[in-house]
Amino acid sequence: MSHSSINKVTGAGLMITLGIIFGDIGTSPLYVMKAIMGKSVITRELVYGGLSAVFWTLTIQTTIKYIILVLRADNKGEGGIFSLYNLLKRRYPHLIFGTVVGGAMLLADGIITPPLSVSSAIEGLKLIDGLEDLNTVPIVITILIGLFMIQRAGTSFVGKSFGPIMLVWFTMLALLGLKGIVTHPEILKALSPTYAISLLMNDQYNFFLILGAVFLCTTGAEALYSDMGHCGRQNIRTSWAFVKIALVLNYFGQGAWLLSQEGHTLNGQRPFYALMPEWFLPVGIGIAAIATIIASQALITGAFTLVSEAIRLHFFPKFTVKYPSDIKGQIYIPVVNSFLLIGCITVVLLFEEAEKMEAAYGLAITIDMLMTSILLAYFMKFRRYKMAFVVPIMTLFFSIEIVFLIANLSKFAEGGFFTILIGALYIIIMYSSLRGGKIKNAVINKEDLHNFRDKLRSLSRDTTLPKYATHLVYMSKVKELTMVESPILYSILHKRPKRADFFWFVNIEVTDEPYTMEYRVVTIEKNDIYKVQFRLGFRVQQKISIYLKGVIREMVESKEIDLDPHYHAFIDKKSMGDFRYVFIEEEMSQENDLPIIDHTVMKIYNAVRYFSGKPEKWFGLDGSMVSKELVPVIIAPRAQTTLKRIK
Repeated sequence: MSHSSINKVTGAGLMITLGIIFGDIGTSPLYVMKAIMGKSVITRELVYGGLSAVFWTLTIQTTIKYIILVLRADNKGEGGIFSLYNLLKRRYPHLIFGTVVGGAMLLADGIITPPLSVSSAIEGLKLIDGLEDLNTVPIVITILIGLFMIQRAGTSFVGKSFGPIMLVWFTMLALLGLKGIVTHPEILKALSPTYAISLLMNDQYNFFLILGAVFLCTTGAEALYSDMGHCGRQNIRTSWAFVKIALVLNYFGQGAWLLSQEGHTLNGQRPFYALMPEWFLPVGIGIAAIATIIASQALITGAFTLVSEAIRLHFFPKFTVKYPSDIKGQIYIPVVNSFLLIGCITVVLLFEEAEKMEAAYGLAITIDMLMTSILLAYFMKFRRYKMAFVVPIMTLFFSIEIVFLIANLSKFAEGGFFTILIGALYIIIMYSSLRGGKIKNAVINKEDLHNFRDKLRSLSRDTTLPKYATHLVYMSKVKELTMVESPILYSILHKRPKRADFFWFVNIEVTDEPYTMEYRVVTIEKNDIYKVQFRLGFRVQQKISIYLKGVIREMVESKEIDLDPHYHAFIDKKSMGDFRYVFIEEEMSQENDLPIIDHTVMKIYNAVRYFSGKPEKWFGLDGSMVSKELVPVIIAPRAQTTLKRIK
């Protein structure tokens, strides 16, 4: 599926969009109005003002900012803060700081969203007679384990199976909301922004507590942007019209029910479930439970996309990325999946109840939204939007988000600290990966292959040495078309001389476009030494063995290379011979004497690389054709030690 076909509005596309994109924001009615009311006495002013604030937050933050503006900032159809930074990094490299912070906070949010969403639904079981004292923690953990286990099937499977369920969910939201509105149609007056303004200016109510609860209605907007590459901008925009109507109807239906409770407190009641007839409650809870599983999916697929983008920008080491379906854009990263699962289970065990999780929810995502707004302002400047439009609209966004940030900071001690700590951990990992890679690469020397042509040719023809392989392949990080790293030549010529008929040095350049598939070949010595550079899009799986064989096949057909002299009588002429891939892994030498900060960075860098998986998995190679060699890297050598000889 190409970028253009992903972006077409189709029935299947809209259904998959419902299943992947809107799960998080679509299940917010489960807890938003309950959080706004809190333990306060229900008053008409609180209900009208809360609803008005929710409606205008959805309109300004979600619809105008994300659906209309931010979705324009795509990188060949791909979304997310890392993709946005990739568009701007050449002109505004300093934006890397905001990008790292924003990305880290969104990834941290992915650990709190699934437990909160699933717990909010499952706790509805306590409303059924006889289940009031039900311990929901084991149920929530079981559901989360199942959810993360199905990720290996890919979001194509998820979208196809979850899309129809989300259609049922949003239809149920709309119908329940209409049922409530019919009983108190005057609730529609809350569409006016004056009610939100008057509530927030009223000294009777805790301004920041209410805003912190209101913000929960839009937290899924950033995940929506990150997942854009899976469904396309137009499918998201078209679906949002239906989703927003369903959400608004349900919020206002809950508001209508709350008016019937005026003068009382919620006292454990849940406005969302209160809209359901008693006979429908078990069915409604079941649908809500499934919908919250899908809500969790939005953040998980967004996390895979974000980390994949971060790997390309060197913010993470090369984690193994799998492509579980034939649809482009569908990815699965096992180490991220495992980390998120452990984090989600920790959240459930730590907070136990959805109400306590709400305190941890929102703070990290507010910081992420602020960072996205900063990058959006630069994007508009880059695309030469009229300043008469940019200044007022960005002032509006910044004002709202700064107020939301202050409001959510009030929840720091109650649980907000948890997601900030997780976000800080991500920041440390990303900084260490970026800085550690630069420290290490700075000391790797490069050599021109032309200077070693004679030695390699002589080695290739030296029959006194056993043949190591027909095709000996080294992966090189050096982009220059005739250059390779010194350790590679040391490995071939000195460490253990490796005779081969053909020496291939392969470099991969990951392009800013998602689906590029190009290559170029430089002949150092005909029928002997070649440097191949693949230019692959950041969404293309790196099946290097298949690609290299394809290159050789084309070269044989164009008579650029002759394999005939290397065939034995009993080998099929269609065979290319055997391939051996050698990976040079740099290892920090004990002889280094680094400053304490760089030493710590390299320790973290090496620790994170331990979880990155085997390099052959990243390049799509079978382990049977791969060899590895360790090379010590000396960045800052220790002072020479002088020994005194004695008789």
